[in-house]
Amino acid sequence: MAARIVAAVRQAASITKISSHHPPTQLLQRRGLAGAADHHGPPKVNCWQEPTNPGNWKEEHFVIVSLTGWGLLITGSYKFFTRGKGKKEQVAEA
Repeated sequence: MAARIVAAVRQAASITKISSHHPPTQLLQRRGLAGAADHHGPPKVNCWQEPTNPGNWKEEHFVIVSLTGWGLLITGSYKFFTRGKGKKEQVAEA
């Protein structure tokens, strides 16, 4: 806990002491060891490349396909169970 407080005080002090001999690049935080290119497991693919294997889909594609499927299921069941209700056909008299 004390180490966090000391680190926060040092960071605040370094930000407030901006002088001309320190380039602004030293004030930027570095990403460190955040290696975004280091993959663990099989690479993710588009949903149309492997349509039968949702485990390998990209997360965005899985969300889009899932929400579309739920929307179609809910809309289809609503239309199936409410068909004919509310429709009043009037017979045209000649």
